[in-house]
Amino acid sequence: MGQEILPPSGGDGDNIHPVDLKAALEERYLRYALSTIMHRALPDVRDGLKPVHRRIVYAMNDMGLRPNAAFRKCAKIVGEVMGNYHPHGDQSIYDALARLAQDFSQRYTLVNGQGNFGNIDGDSPAAMRYTESKMTAVSELLLEGIDQDAVDFRDTYDESNSEPVVLPGAFPNLLANGSSGIAVGMATSIPSHNVHEVCDAALHLIKHPDATVEKLVEFIPGPDFPTGGIIIDNKESIIESYRTGRGGFRVRAKWETEDLGRGGYQIIVTEIPFQVQKSRLIEKIAELLIARKLPLLEDIRDESAEDIRIVLVPKSRTVDPTILMESMFKLTELESRFPLNMNVLSMGVIPRVMALNEVLKEWLEHRREVLQRRSRFRLAAIDRRLEILGGLLVAYLNIDEVIRIIREEDEPKPVMMARWDLTDVQVEAILNMRLRALRKLEEFEIRKEHDELTKEKADIEALLASDEKQWQTVSWEIGEVKKKFAKATEIGRRRTQFAEAPEADEEAIQHAMIEKEPITVVVSEKGWIRALKGHISDTSALTFKEGDGLRVAFPAQTTDKILIVTTGGKVFTLGGDKLPGGRGHGEPLRIMIDMDNDQDVLTAFVHDPARKMLLVSTAGNGFVVPEAEMVANTRKGKQIMNVSMPDETKLLVPVNGDHVAVVGENRKMLVFPLSQVPEMTRGKGVRLQRYKDGGISDIRCFAIADGLNWEDSAGRTFTKNKDELAEWLADRATAGRTVPKGFPRSGKFAG
Repeated sequence: MGQEILPPSGGDGDNIHPVDLKAALEERYLRYALSTIMHRALPDVRDGLKPVHRRIVYAMNDMGLRPNAAFRKCAKIVGEVMGNYHPHGDQSIYDALARLAQDFSQRYTLVNGQGNFGNIDGDSPAAMRYTESKMTAVSELLLEGIDQDAVDFRDTYDESNSEPVVLPGAFPNLLANGSSGIAVGMATSIPSHNVHEVCDAALHLIKHPDATVEKLVEFIPGPDFPTGGIIIDNKESIIESYRTGRGGFRVRAKWETEDLGRGGYQIIVTEIPFQVQKSRLIEKIAELLIARKLPLLEDIRDESAEDIRIVLVPKSRTVDPTILMESMFKLTELESRFPLNMNVLSMGVIPRVMALNEVLKEWLEHRREVLQRRSRFRLAAIDRRLEILGGLLVAYLNIDEVIRIIREEDEPKPVMMARWDLTDVQVEAILNMRLRALRKLEEFEIRKEHDELTKEKADIEALLASDEKQWQTVSWEIGEVKKKFAKATEIGRRRTQFAEAPEADEEAIQHAMIEKEPITVVVSEKGWIRALKGHISDTSALTFKEGDGLRVAFPAQTTDKILIVTTGGKVFTLGGDKLPGGRGHGEPLRIMIDMDNDQDVLTAFVHDPARKMLLVSTAGNGFVVPEAEMVANTRKGKQIMNVSMPDETKLLVPVNGDHVAVVGENRKMLVFPLSQVPEMTRGKGVRLQRYKDGGISDIRCFAIADGLNWEDSAGRTFTKNKDELAEWLADRATAGRTVPKGFPRSGKFAG
């Protein structure tokens, strides 16, 4: 230890340079990040392809694997791509190739595959030595004009060949097939769209370059996924997503009910959301069934062959199919969200998030540039041909002299050039002419070709000089693509539909996701809660921790909401299915809800949204609150009654009848109309009874026509009718009179 580490010997040390580690790491990581962004993860906005896909399509074109050619082994194609253009692993290239052939991954496949290329269940393709492939019509469109100087080329990785920087892209591939990828510090996620709609939007944009996203969404209402499904987002959120280039789409499975006769039915799912593996989806639903999280569902079967057919069997014929499906959408991938993040390489170099109109504009600009480059390429070819034809015409007009020069001169080339003022190219063409071309007919054909090419040259020059003509040509090209992939064709028909999510009762859906079972909820004095299975009427056998006892116990169902009220006037909500089991002493409520340390549990009960409650504090203030307003959706609970120490929320009784009877600790009772107590959702309340000292003891709501009753400690019931209560009847907030004879010593209406 402690020995100095020296560099390897054998050098003079001149090649060792100290480097600042931080600077070196920054520079190298940045280089890696840029490489990932530019050459791996993000698609080019012009042709919608990442480098690996571009190289696969270009290599297949090089190999002559056009749609009308024979299939070739994928191993051969992968070898060509890897050896010539893409120095990466063969498996990653084959995975990319296979994905281009999957009709459940690509809306418009770029590769026509033969053999096992995987399936929607998530099974992987067969090895590349078994599968074969060739290009599709879409790939052909993407490459149209590649040999006519339509795009720039660059050297391949080993400089032995050249590859296109971008494809001509006559097909709007970025939007049509979508793309997804994760780079460094950024990602992209673009859904596929319908080509017919994209072409319509592009044609509109040519005529109206300032068209808004709102207008373009009239042509492109939303994505069109390979696997169909139903988009349930509203138009506003779709427009917002396309306008910002960021957002998402909620996609649901397509389903229908199948009548089994005699009132029975089953649900058939025929389309599932994009990128959801069918086998995994069915496994997840089966797991939920076993865990009893889907009480409305009896069974699930996969009867799929070529088409998807998932059968859902309801528990009984009375089950509402909409509520069953809504609970399935909430818990499973039958509904999934496809994110939109239109992060693409603008101009092939700048990664940025673009809006729908910007993406279309860049594609149109690219198409126009391709048109200009192809036109200039054709113009140069025409000029070369016209030059040759001009020379040939001179030869025909002076054929005898030409033959004499060739026969007699040692160097006929310079002689002919000087004699008729011809160029080197023209003389070369004359010297290479065959004898059989000396027929008289040939002269007419040359003149005809010369005239046709001269006319074509004039047309191309007019095109290059006029923006309007260029856009007309681009429009015509887009129109041709639109015809090829029209909605009337099988490949062009829209697969994904749009619909509003049905208005289903949230409460009913919540219930549909919980197995309904009877329970008994037990809350102890010190705030421990548990739920025993079944309805238990005898609570005397319950055990508690030392120093603790029963606060309240009541029957409920697992589907019920349990409301817990504290002495601080707060209400908390717990689901009956979420309560700890009845083994042991349960769990402290403070773990489950954010209850203040200086507050205790006042009571707990089953929530009934139709009921109203009367809340009363120790000081005798109170008000009526509808129970529907007491439900809290968070751990923090909901403040209903405003009380500050030493005052506390003391009593909570259900509202019924038309009068209120209140008893103070001073054993004075007051009866007044219920209408004098205000209904509020939160507050301190109003004074119900006035006290010199002490506070409230008990309160009861009753119908005066039935009289007021109470029980004494011996269990006997006493009733006072309206006339007998006359001396206690007064207005709210008065002191009241001493309780009637026979009233319990405890000061409570119930013994």
